[in-house]
Amino acid sequence: MASIEKSRFVARVRVGVLTLAACAAVSVAAFDSAPKATEQDKHWLLGAVPQPADNVSTPERVELGRALFFDPRLSGNGTLSCATCHNPALGWSDGLKTGVGINGTVLGRATPTVVNTAYNTQFMWDGRKKSLEDQALGPMKTPEEMKTDFGNALTMLKAVPGYREQFARAYPGEPIVEETVAKAIAAFERTVVSNDSRFDRWVAGDASAITLQEWRGYQVFKDPAKGNCVVCHAPPNFTDNGYHNIGIAHAKGAEDLGRFNIRKAAVLKGAFKTPTLRDIELTGPYFHNGTAVTLMDVVDHYARGGDDRSNVSKDVRQLDLNQQDKLDLVAFMKTLTGSVRSASVPALPQ
Repeated sequence: MASIEKSRFVARVRVGVLTLAACAAVSVAAFDSAPKATEQDKHWLLGAVPQPADNVSTPERVELGRALFFDPRLSGNGTLSCATCHNPALGWSDGLKTGVGINGTVLGRATPTVVNTAYNTQFMWDGRKKSLEDQALGPMKTPEEMKTDFGNALTMLKAVPGYREQFARAYPGEPIVEETVAKAIAAFERTVVSNDSRFDRWVAGDASAITLQEWRGYQVFKDPAKGNCVVCHAPPNFTDNGYHNIGIAHAKGAEDLGRFNIRKAAVLKGAFKTPTLRDIELTGPYFHNGTAVTLMDVVDHYARGGDDRSNVSKDVRQLDLNQQDKLDLVAFMKTLTGSVRSASVPALPQ
């Protein structure tokens, strides 16, 4: 009998242990689940891609633009294409601290991503271009970048039967000129969209799409008393399309006045356009001069309130963040990475 009672006791203990273990598992699972998104969170969902009335997207325009985007024959020496600096495999940027132009010329600013430029209202780090079509020609016309000789480039396009046919299908009745080249490239760039990240899925109602840590990072991101990131990285594309001096220090003699070169307002000295944070995990190094290597470097910069505060934006201040807050914030930013989109190099017309 004693043996039987002992067996029953052991069994009860084992059941108790299993029950506790099951409760612990449920508790951990519940703890790791993010709360559901609220109606207010839905303002982060991107709408339809904006398109100008004179360049509404069609498959023919996108396909022509894709060919032009990848064609190095448009550059001054035939070695660079738009895709050289805006590489799909590198987050549609180049993975470099600052860009490299024609003949290996090292440029002064980092290469912005093409991702979600369709939603922008300002273009280039200093906003000197006002449309995606205008922006498309910017690097081509810059001597340090692609240094395109448009006389030669247009002669080449008109001489290639495949291009003549593509232009005729894409823009019937319009000549092969700079404007149609720009329109086609812009039509292709409007297809480079990130709107299906884990964060987007969470906002759309899938509570399991992000973890509790990532949700906490989202709270730090929004909280005016914590990260206050949303003041510049606004919904829905995580940018306010504005210009801010964020306190980046430059070496003496290498100062970059940014937006001030375009608009002579004192507050704009050293101010640069707010980049989108969508796919930000893929597009480092960060800042207009590539001085932040990792996302944690970015967070640390803002946490200390920048480095050169001589003309810093009023929204850049020292932040009350502990190490866990920083880790959570980085984790949240990684939820903004969309699904990988293939962009194979097209067979170029010969």
